[in-house]
Amino acid sequence: TEKAILQYGGKDYELPVVCGTEGERAIDISHLRDETGLITYDTGYANTSSCKSKITYIDGEKGILRYRGIPIEELAEKSTFVEVSYLLIYGKLPTTPELYEFRKKIGRYALIHEDMKNFFNQFHGDAHPMAILSSMVCSLSAYHPELLKPNLTDQDKDETITHLLSKVRVLSAFAYKRSIGQTFIYPQMKYDYIENFLYMMFATPIEEYEINPVVKRALELLFILHADHEQNCSTSTVRMVGSARTNLFASISAGICALWGTLHGGANQSVIEMLEAMIKSGNDYKKFIDRAKDKNDPFRLMGFGHRVYKCYDPRAKILKKAVDDIFAHLNIHDPVLDLTKELENVALHDDYFIERNLYPNVDFYSGIIYRAIGIPTNDFTVMFALGRLPGWIAQWKEMVESDDNKLCRPRQVYIGDVEQHYTPIESRT
Repeated sequence: TEKAILQYGGKDYELPVVCGTEGERAIDISHLRDETGLITYDTGYANTSSCKSKITYIDGEKGILRYRGIPIEELAEKSTFVEVSYLLIYGKLPTTPELYEFRKKIGRYALIHEDMKNFFNQFHGDAHPMAILSSMVCSLSAYHPELLKPNLTDQDKDETITHLLSKVRVLSAFAYKRSIGQTFIYPQMKYDYIENFLYMMFATPIEEYEINPVVKRALELLFILHADHEQNCSTSTVRMVGSARTNLFASISAGICALWGTLHGGANQSVIEMLEAMIKSGNDYKKFIDRAKDKNDPFRLMGFGHRVYKCYDPRAKILKKAVDDIFAHLNIHDPVLDLTKELENVALHDDYFIERNLYPNVDFYSGIIYRAIGIPTNDFTVMFALGRLPGWIAQWKEMVESDDNKLCRPRQVYIGDVEQHYTPIESRT
């Protein structure tokens, strides 16, 4: 019943106020242009809600993150990645029979068409894994035409979802093997989702890979924490592409490309590269901090601050402890970790960082853990994509099943030339 009043051109216009379950309020401007001739201007859509969603809730001021209402802290402590995937996609925690069937289907769809292996050999040896992954995920569309029908049934959607969840980890592992010139390793039914991924990444035809439970748990934790994060750049890309009734494979491929950016999923790779540069320069991190504080210097510290969180990223809190645990268990000494601790201490106590809410975020710690596990730096964003996959799927599914879903078509404020006429080339100056 709430209304907002817009005064324009001597008239008052009533705009409905939409209320969320956590008290969020949004002014409904869906008919603004029809009634007033106006559109809104909001670069980066920072103040614009593009949808109503039941999937993820974030309160950036209080550092709250919940999947389907369940706090991320509880899921990180008690759940598995496959269970969290089911929760995000289907809206509830699975029963024992539901979880069993979900796992069984994911296991059954693990193999890719043998012809797809030939694609990997056509990529340059130095090709970035994200380029390979986005291409291969889109290519799945060509091998599963039965899942590309415009009006999918619930069973069709379930088939597409489980195919994608299962095959993307295989494609990711194969891309890594291709980059180091090793034989592809096939998944094995005796392993679960995370174990199979580690096995495909690190086993060889002449050497078995022993699953380390601490490593497995660390990777599972990272995937859970990355699983969804509301309407971020890549998620909104999946929704926008999917709004054209694009199939799930192509929509997810577009999301992977968006995630690749250094201001989004590629940030964890940038953090490690920044830390390594600091070490090479003599470990004088204070020089880099001074540069970050200099408004005339374009340099920025990667891994600090967040577009949404105005306090400590709740995911970073969880990973901070995980970093200590895995390094202690694996008995690793890494100068990058030591430097991480120094920078973290500065960020938590320096007034410059505190006043600007520049706390360590999830990217600050995730790269350290991937590095300890043995994941190469240019594969960090692929790990992020694997974790974010169920969130993208859930958002796509929610969108295509929504009653008020529309083709995304943002407006613009044109600032170019006014009408002018064609000039023959001989008359141009």
